Amino acid sequence: MSRMRVEKTKAFDVEIDTIASDKSISHRCAIFSLLSDKPSVIENYLQAEDTLNTLHIISLLGAEVEKEGERITITPPKAIKEPAQILDCGNSGTAMRLLMGFLSAKEGFFVLHGDRYLANRPMRRVADPLRKIGAKIDGRVKGNLSPIAIRGSKLEGFEYQSPIASAQVKSAMILAALHAKEMSHFSEPFLSRDHSERMLVGMGAEIISKEDAITIMPLLAPLQPLQIRVPCDPSSGFFFAVAAAIVPESRVVLQDVSLNPTRIEAYKVLQKMGAHIDFISKEEKYEPIGDIVVQYGSLKGIEVSENIAWLIDELPALSIAMAVAKGRSVVKNASELRVKESDRISSVVENLQKCGIEAVESEDGYEIVGGRLKEGVTVESFGDHRVAMSFAIAGLLSGIEIDDTACIDTSFPNFIELLSRMTKVEHGD
Repeated sequence: MSRMRVEKTKAFDVEIDTIASDKSISHRCAIFSLLSDKPSVIENYLQAEDTLNTLHIISLLGAEVEKEGERITITPPKAIKEPAQILDCGNSGTAMRLLMGFLSAKEGFFVLHGDRYLANRPMRRVADPLRKIGAKIDGRVKGNLSPIAIRGSKLEGFEYQSPIASAQVKSAMILAALHAKEMSHFSEPFLSRDHSERMLVGMGAEIISKEDAITIMPLLAPLQPLQIRVPCDPSSGFFFAVAAAIVPESRVVLQDVSLNPTRIEAYKVLQKMGAHIDFISKEEKYEPIGDIVVQYGSLKGIEVSENIAWLIDELPALSIAMAVAKGRSVVKNASELRVKESDRISSVVENLQKCGIEAVESEDGYEIVGGRLKEGVTVESFGDHRVAMSFAIAGLLSGIEIDDTACIDTSFPNFIELLSRMTKVEHGD
């Protein structure tokens, strides 16, 4: 089991142009390339375990994947191949849920599985609405847990109102709707991250979006291939945004990241707390892209209860800012945190308490009273990369040790390298 030790640091001024490529967009690039009949060309695809697993999965489905430097060319098969082995999604709920939607309409038998953490994440939120339109899906605990078995079948159009705002649920249903017999309608309590709609419309899909509802027309022909450079991941960059916001006199510039409004909400919250943040737009094709400049500010407590789907992944890192802010912070309406790679509500609260911070969990969030982080403590990752990286950032103020940090490689292979530009980091068994 690997362990990371992060030393307390002083002020830093760092420009980062090697933030991990966007994980969500990388997964989608691989899967969406199968919707075309021509080769897709993808640059800056995330070279991490989970996204490489997705590339391997599409190759097992018949795609030809060629790598040349940072460029990947994906030539789709004429028809999806029935694989002779289990499709291993690793630690990625995004890959598993999107593939459930895609494969439900494809002829063949498919089995999706993952690591021991993914095997305990709920899949009925996707499986149940897919079954209602004709999908044949089964798995452990009545189809809720993997391995997930899928027998592709003809799907009906649908009108589905999702009880939760989830980009993964929405994307799975869009992929199913593209192969349904007639027009489909999907709505959610409020708009979740919209990468799928943006990318698919850019490829030529007929998807009409209106606030928190979309209409999807079935495909009459293959989509145009992707020609895309994956932007850097604002969720990955947010760890360093928090670092600059909490270490006095520090500054960080995050270059060439996605400025999609549904992806920078956590930065907006950090800005409201008192950090100095500027967004510098550069270009827009499939996604708006630019730089984010973050400077230290005296932080104050805040309540976070809206647009949760836009910042759900950043909440563990945001909790570190809350832990050192003046006053009380509250997170509500975030029960989705309980079904991530770990129960992130319990994981965050337990680790903050070890760090000497007053923190109490509720059913759908937590309350944190800002204070001074206790120095030299040891916390757990709970096998969750975002928990591990968030508390590594806390270590910049207090020094910290984190157990079981191998999980970081699944999402952010150069995190430790970048963190080492701000402080001394020891990582090993």
